Amino acid sequence: MRNAVILSSGAFAPARVLPNRYFNELLGEDVDTWLRENVEIYERRWCGPEESVADLCEYAARQALERANLQPAQIDLLIIATDTPEYVSPSTAAVVQHRIGAVNAGTFDVNTACAGFVTALDIGAKYLLGDEHYRYVLVIGAYAMSKYLNVQDKKTVTLFADGAGAVVLAAEERETKCGVLASQLISQGQYCDWMGIYGGATRYPISEQVLAEKKHLLQFVKKFPKELNPEMWSAMTRTLCERIGATPSDVDHFFITQINVNSLRETMDLLEQPHHKAHTVMHYYGYTGSACIPMAFNEAMEQGKVKPGDLGFFIGSGGGLAFAAVAVRF
Repeated sequence: MRNAVILSSGAFAPARVLPNRYFNELLGEDVDTWLRENVEIYERRWCGPEESVADLCEYAARQALERANLQPAQIDLLIIATDTPEYVSPSTAAVVQHRIGAVNAGTFDVNTACAGFVTALDIGAKYLLGDEHYRYVLVIGAYAMSKYLNVQDKKTVTLFADGAGAVVLAAEERETKCGVLASQLISQGQYCDWMGIYGGATRYPISEQVLAEKKHLLQFVKKFPKELNPEMWSAMTRTLCERIGATPSDVDHFFITQINVNSLRETMDLLEQPHHKAHTVMHYYGYTGSACIPMAFNEAMEQGKVKPGDLGFFIGSGGGLAFAAVAVRF
């Protein structure tokens, strides 16, 4: 029975640590208390001046390859999920392919904002299932949003951070059903102008007006309904459970977008599951967008929490709005 299994994981975050008190000084007010009590973020990592998203991808990729005991030339396809790319064009994946020496890999980027990693995971699995010439796929979720922040906007500057997470997918033949079991993608495009980076592309090319209005930086234009993510995440969980013949209680691990710890807990409550099933990493890494889910998965792997035979759900949401969910048997 051929399927796409997760062979290994890797992650990387910049060395530059910014504790909450940094923003107390930057903004001239106490934001540390609110961050600790409401979202449980204590510090985060930002890229240095000369550090870019391709650097983060490269380090995460090398770690995942080493743990999979693979050489870069064995990778058949490299997919990078990011909405903070190295360039507008060409793709970040092309840059990283060259850096790591994945000379036989095809490449492309995926942008479904913070749902990107799960979307790319789904795509990579389908390549392995649909074409026997693909054996190994490297999937990376990466985020360097610090480069796009308005440092005077306390709604964004205290929350967003940088990092990358990677997994190696492999096509394997096993007697029992494992690997990627089911997936679901949903979009709600009516929210496309509620949050994003709107300057620098074809709708708002860089100009003095775009710079003055800070359209080239991340903007929260409208406030999203706080119940939106928990309702969508719990609904997608139930859909995946129905597709694979499971219940939420059968799911051992939930790796969910880390934008708000309370949204994760509310999702677990809606599913009547204990909070510890949703592994969290935002406390010391901040919100790392399309990187947060593979970073959470990698940390859970390093801590020995994920066991062979466990069932895990990867669930992401991001601007657009885009939602993605994948069920995996480890």
